[in-house]
Amino acid sequence: MTEENSGINQKTRKRKRENRRGRRRGDGSSIEQTSNSEKVKPPSSTSAPAEKLSSKTSAASSFLEKMKARLSGGHFRMLNEKLYTCTGEEALDYFKGDPALFDVYHAGYQEQMSHWPEQPVNIITKWLKDHSPSLTVADFGCGDARLARNVKNKVYSLDLIAKDPSVIACDMSDTPLKSSSIDVAVFCLSLMGTNYPSFIQEAHRVLKPSGWLLIAEVKSRFDPSTGGADSNKFSKAICDLGFTSVSKDFSNKMFILLYFKKKDKEKLKGNEIKWPELKPCIYKRR
Repeated sequence: MTEENSGINQKTRKRKRENRRGRRRGDGSSIEQTSNSEKVKPPSSTSAPAEKLSSKTSAASSFLEKMKARLSGGHFRMLNEKLYTCTGEEALDYFKGDPALFDVYHAGYQEQMSHWPEQPVNIITKWLKDHSPSLTVADFGCGDARLARNVKNKVYSLDLIAKDPSVIACDMSDTPLKSSSIDVAVFCLSLMGTNYPSFIQEAHRVLKPSGWLLIAEVKSRFDPSTGGADSNKFSKAICDLGFTSVSKDFSNKMFILLYFKKKDKEKLKGNEIKWPELKPCIYKRR
């Protein structure tokens, strides 16, 4: 046996004796059982503190909420454009196919309204409170039936989908209301269909003689310089249908208010009426 092999055998026997002594003591403290490459490393001192992890989690959560809001806003804008560019009948069929979309639309609508300094439904509510509570009201495109909840009048809330038991689901051009049964017809930001004249014709049908027609609409839809309709031509068409213009309010920067009264026993001109096209109100991405 060479001296080199003898030295290796002696080292091996010595290591075995030391291992046995370590096992007999039972504390495992005198001899390391693993090679340097197998040693378990202690936790790194560079691990992120708890507060940093919490901050990262909060930032991630905030990012996800922003993305959800952006997706929801995009969905609302798509639905909003759909309502402005189809007929009332098509809109009714669309939401009947997936009623959950109606909730998405109204959530987005409320978000948009929250940025307005004043809302037209509040002005209409005040108008009704200043008049007799005995007046019967038809709220065309009522949304969440807010008007009905805030006045003492009998209000027929009409919309495409009935998410509230008090709402009547129907096409705005074909309601179940009886002819000459209503004192006040309201369109609050709801002349959305491409066949909007048929909505106003339906209001004329259900209104009593001398009944009121109240219209609140987005102001940009009546700005000819940006492709909007001429408000005078719009009012003339309504008057040709059988109404008298009582007053106009252009003081608000977001919307206009038009007040009409139904004429007594007026013969309708029907197809002779020239209705101006109302451009869609497409909300910008925020």
